[in-house]
Amino acid sequence: MSNLLNDPIGAAWLEQRYEVCPISRLPVHSRIGSRRTTEIVDGDRLETYPESMRPADEPAAHLQFHLRHEVPQLEFLSRLFARTGPGFIQAWVDAEPTGQYARRSAFLYEWLTEDALQVPERIGGNYVDAIDDAKLVAASGDHVIKVPRWRIKDNLPGTRYFCPTLVKTDALDKAIDLDVPQLFQNLTAEFGEDLLRRAAVWMTLRESKATFKIEGEADRANRIERFADVMARRTGQGDCPLTDVTLAQLQGEILGKRTSLTRLGLRSSPVFVGETVHYQDIVHYVAPPAEDVAVMLEGLQVFLERTRGQSSVMRSAVAAFGFVYIHPLADGNGRVHRFLINDILRRDGVVPEPVILPVSAVITDDAGERRSYDRVLDEVSKPLMHVVREHITFKSTQVTYPDGVVSNFEFDGVEQAYPVWRYPDLGPHVIFLSNIVMRTLTEQMREQSRYLRSLGRARQALKEIVEMPDQQADRVLRSIEQNRGELSNALAKEMPVLREADVWNQITEAVLQAFQEDPPVDRHVLERYHPTRPAGGSV
Repeated sequence: MSNLLNDPIGAAWLEQRYEVCPISRLPVHSRIGSRRTTEIVDGDRLETYPESMRPADEPAAHLQFHLRHEVPQLEFLSRLFARTGPGFIQAWVDAEPTGQYARRSAFLYEWLTEDALQVPERIGGNYVDAIDDAKLVAASGDHVIKVPRWRIKDNLPGTRYFCPTLVKTDALDKAIDLDVPQLFQNLTAEFGEDLLRRAAVWMTLRESKATFKIEGEADRANRIERFADVMARRTGQGDCPLTDVTLAQLQGEILGKRTSLTRLGLRSSPVFVGETVHYQDIVHYVAPPAEDVAVMLEGLQVFLERTRGQSSVMRSAVAAFGFVYIHPLADGNGRVHRFLINDILRRDGVVPEPVILPVSAVITDDAGERRSYDRVLDEVSKPLMHVVREHITFKSTQVTYPDGVVSNFEFDGVEQAYPVWRYPDLGPHVIFLSNIVMRTLTEQMREQSRYLRSLGRARQALKEIVEMPDQQADRVLRSIEQNRGELSNALAKEMPVLREADVWNQITEAVLQAFQEDPPVDRHVLERYHPTRPAGGSV
């Protein structure tokens, strides 16, 4: 983009003038050219303005242009103010004490830096929003706070310690508008509430198994069952799990009693996301220092409070991905990250109890979606690591931290990373999750429900031929699938009645007919939907 900006204005001018280098790319770059145009270049938005729109050659004029015509980015403004200091902002608001852009800039300067400016005696003018809610997701309703000091309405959705940026593009607007209740109502109309509720147990187990598969641990049966139980009991219940106490409770239930950690809840140790290859640690992401975790989680809670009533898909995406970037736990972050998706959707009332949307299953079942999941996590981590990797060291001596973690990891690039950690652009994450939720409700859950409806018909048809308990009927159905319709010796030994003349043929024909009444299911559904079976239960 820089080679196209031979005559930059707005944020791009300020970038060059003060040598500010935001790690996340700016939503908009502007320049002066022969005529007014808008272009998308390598995914970036490039705005060209005629000479008549050129700001004066001073920082206040270009910052005003940025706030008025571009999309403000908090990471950029944080780095800019750290570089410039208060001088030009103070001079600007002194000269224009009633100017809305001078007052907005003064408010944002203080909000981002915690450095106080001098308020002019003649401060005045109508109250104006700190950010434009037509361009960015902002706080709404009673959560907008009037700040008499600058006559500003603070509609920032978070705190200075954590305030994600969500730029309102066509793609984000479409994602935010996903009507989850209507999609769920469509399922209810097709299958009925009773069937969907009976399917909830399978959805919960499916989601638990898939979340471990994402972490490369799909064969851990006890952990899968434990996490499924936690989701069934804890989703949408009690206080939102974003404090030390609530997270310690949730983490303890997820990890179980056997853990190397000596303290649950917010970590007191440094953490990175990565892998070990040939005994060499490969770092994919460095999380914020332990001493900042509590205030960042508080910022995430404030976001959820200030956006209450807005898109639940947006809120659940910010909660889940914001949590995983903060990485507040020494262990279990990935599971809580995916738990929060359903937790927020349940709390917002868009997915009824006891349904758990198997969003992780959609990700793991589709290689393309799994790659998309990894790419969306890279939206924040990859640019950050490109800049701060040289600040990572592994010392020769290990340190034992109060939470029981033993580590030789050190990171001295905290100041460089703070603006990214605090003001991540989570728009792509909302778009990703919206698509996953849509596919979950229109594909995954419909397929599961069709299967369960067919299974119920097959079981009933089987029992019309031979009376047996549901558990035995389900073993017969699994055997038909696994043995391609042949009667196994083990099953015949268990139920001799199956060897009687024409009984097995009648059963297989009845089962086939039951499953043919619904459109065919693409995968080996019996194997797929029996990751584990609740003891004594029936569908």
